[in-house]
Amino acid sequence: MVFIDGTAVNVALPALQKNLEATVSDVQWVVESYALFLAALMLVGGSMGDRFGRRRIFCIGASVFALASIWCGIAPDVSQLIVARAVQGVGGALLVPGSLAMIRSSFPEEKRGKAIGTWSGFSAITTAIGPVLGGWLIEHVSWRAVFFINVPLAIAVLLITYWRARESRVDQGGKQDWPGAVLVTAGLGSVVYGLIESSSAGFGQVRVILAILVGTAMFGLFLIVETRTDNPMLPLTLFKSRNFSGANLLTLFLYTALSGALFFLPLNLIQVQGYSATAAGAAFLPFVLMMFVLSRWSGGLITRYGAKLPLVIGPAIAAGGYGLFIIPGIGQSYWTAFFPAVLVLGLGMATSVAPLTTAVMNAVSENRAGVASGINNAVSRMAGLLGIACLAIVMVHAFSNSMDARLSELRLTPEQRSLVDEQRVRLAGADLGREFDEATKARLRLAIDESFLHGFRLVMAAAIVLALASALSAFMMIEGGGAGEVKTTLSESV
Repeated sequence: MVFIDGTAVNVALPALQKNLEATVSDVQWVVESYALFLAALMLVGGSMGDRFGRRRIFCIGASVFALASIWCGIAPDVSQLIVARAVQGVGGALLVPGSLAMIRSSFPEEKRGKAIGTWSGFSAITTAIGPVLGGWLIEHVSWRAVFFINVPLAIAVLLITYWRARESRVDQGGKQDWPGAVLVTAGLGSVVYGLIESSSAGFGQVRVILAILVGTAMFGLFLIVETRTDNPMLPLTLFKSRNFSGANLLTLFLYTALSGALFFLPLNLIQVQGYSATAAGAAFLPFVLMMFVLSRWSGGLITRYGAKLPLVIGPAIAAGGYGLFIIPGIGQSYWTAFFPAVLVLGLGMATSVAPLTTAVMNAVSENRAGVASGINNAVSRMAGLLGIACLAIVMVHAFSNSMDARLSELRLTPEQRSLVDEQRVRLAGADLGREFDEATKARLRLAIDESFLHGFRLVMAAAIVLALASALSAFMMIEGGGAGEVKTTLSESV
């Protein structure tokens, strides 16, 4: 449900923006409100699973996720949709870490890499179905139908889980770390609010500066609380392991690049390149098929070569994929313009994901499996938050500067210029209305599309830097050797 929702919603963003008359900031919050609570409460979800039963918390999360999906589907305006997405994030935070923790407790170490690879492969199947099915529903039913996909899935998930998954828990006593959860949620929310607002208001605004300062202070206070509580949601002792620290740093860089890039790719395909929603969804298929076909193979790489080699090579290949996204112009064939980039990016991520997840899970003792899974998933979701917020700043400023240069070449009346400026907040989704003649409208549309493409290329350039930083993190911090050598002395120290 989580994977299908993520890819389907991205394809739905242009239709959602048009139907609800949303700005780019609104569309960001549709994604970010979900990711915020998913990232902030992932650690709570992992530790709750360890304590109260991984299967139980997993099923509660699936139920909350499904009910929130119904709310998303009937939301009358963008504000209510944002709130419903936040509740969906709460459900996802209970759902996601439990799945990996149940696998961790069900398989011996020598089989765990392939088991997690299989998990990644079946996740890729639903990821593949998501954009295509979502695109078809958007065209033939409504963008609202994208959220209702989760209802039959939730029923299947609950039935299968109670039928086949065994319960497991490790109750270590103590109280749940709710102060930590509140602080990290407030900190993330404040920083993300500041970053999103800065894209339109600028970093000089008092509310932007204040939001970022408050968020930073909350993070500092969160770390202090985590060192003094008996049962922290973020056990800092886990980071004594170089593998665990390195894998999470790699995750931060790699998923910051991926989330930001994949947020703007559907907007480019639909609003600039003129793809239908179904075609834009199908454009992702090579990526997810690579993930599916190669995930089990890449899960076995850590047994043969250790974690380091695939975690250096995978992100480097992904950087090449981002580089290929810089090349296409407007109106080129998908097979020569976007297919190679999607394919190479998929190869890079397929090489990285299963070894990365296995390295994280092997770096901790079994009684910390839920927390470790929660931390790594939280880092990836936090990276998603930061990727969309930060790379949107790059996009908005690049788009605005490019538009200024192009508009200076057009002879617009002050009234027409004012109308264009009002639509900047919608980027390539700008609605030019009836105030312009056809010739002027065509020139404006070209200026808007080329300005968006300029920003898109800079976003991909930033993604290259982030992907290479993740490869460097693996090279510097991840230990070499096979899976037997990946195990650290952390279990004894903890």
